[in-house]
Amino acid sequence: MKSIRKRGAVAGTAIVVSLALAACSGASSTTTPDATPPSAAPTASSTGEAGASHNDADTMFAQMMIVHHEGAIEMADLAVERAASEEVRSLAEGISAAQGPEIEKMTSWLEAWGEETMSMGGMDHGGMDMDGMSQEEAMAELAGLSGVEFDRRFLELMIAHHEGAVEMAQTELEDGQNTEALALSEQIVADQEAEIAEMQQLLSTI
Repeated sequence: MKSIRKRGAVAGTAIVVSLALAACSGASSTTTPDATPPSAAPTASSTGEAGASHNDADTMFAQMMIVHHEGAIEMADLAVERAASEEVRSLAEGISAAQGPEIEKMTSWLEAWGEETMSMGGMDHGGMDMDGMSQEEAMAELAGLSGVEFDRRFLELMIAHHEGAVEMAQTELEDGQNTEALALSEQIVADQEAEIAEMQQLLSTI
């Protein structure tokens, strides 16, 4: 009698264990697909969420630097037409070629951030003077010059213009948050300080 009871208990235990294993196996088969993330799931970088992180300093930097770059391009394009020196003309072409793509980049940031984009036509140039002159005054003076006089004055004004850009970029490096804006600020400082040195050298030879 005891033997029969023992066999019954063992059989019962075996059934319980079998059912438990089956349950575990079933749970595993139904939950495994859910545990695997979809391969096409968007990342923060692909959706642009990471690039949207910015503060007021980033916004101001992009808005003001767009206008500043547009002013530099306006001056540079005039120099391409009027410069007497091939070196000055080549420098002006390089400035225009480099700053155009940067304007596009900063404009795309502002659009992604939901911030207002700016341009020379819709923004005051206050604080962007060159040797005490506004963009409009500088362009008017350059328009009345030619030859070596034009080259010299263009270099003087563009040096002052670049110094303003470097100052704006350094402010962004101190107060900004967006990683792309900070990286561009570092690039602007390096590039424009190098061009300032080049223009100072050209001035000494004219």
